[in-house]
Amino acid sequence: MSQHDPLVALRHMLDHAREAVGLSRGRSRTDLDTDRLLQLALTRLVEIVGEAASRVPVDVQGRHTALPWREAIGARNRLIHGYDFVDLDILWEIVASDLPALIPQIEQVLKLEGSR
Repeated sequence: MSQHDPLVALRHMLDHAREAVGLSRGRSRTDLDTDRLLQLALTRLVEIVGEAASRVPVDVQGRHTALPWREAIGARNRLIHGYDFVDLDILWEIVASDLPALIPQIEQVLKLEGSR
């Protein structure tokens, strides 16, 4: 499979979302304030989820409109371009709420696209 294969991008989304959720498990929002490595890791993982989302072709995105493509890509853009100020409350909300909900959606899209 090439790097332009939508299944590869979807797997990257899934893997990095799972990793972010895993890193945050057992942690609190306060930990994000005090653990610089956690901040950096979660920021980077969310960036990768958004970058991978941007590499999923528009036709595939169009077949799976329940996924928040624009939001994932927008979060990536905000983190990359707004590197000088990352709102840790928003980052935590993405990792604690948005990504856990996104994971089963990506799994479903992978299943459907993999059977095409």
